[in-house]
Amino acid sequence: MDLLAWIIIGLLAGALAKLVMPGRDPGGCIVTILLGIAGALLAGFVGRLMGFYAQGERAGFVAAVVGAIAILALYRLFAGRR
Repeated sequence: MDLLAWIIIGLLAGALAKLVMPGRDPGGCIVTILLGIAGALLAGFVGRLMGFYAQGERAGFVAAVVGAIAILALYRLFAGRR
């Protein structure tokens, strides 16, 4: 159930990352949302592993948005070079 919650949070985080970082993405909206899910899962795992927050805290959503923005920025950096 925890994984499903992070996927839903990742969908929201991907949408927010797209709003924060407007512009044309090499993969489109679907890829941006999938990157948001990946960022949320990564931020959730790393944040809890390092003890920054516990399960269910609002800081997890903030970390998911930051993780989604970071992964989207990396994706734009590397995919834009082609």
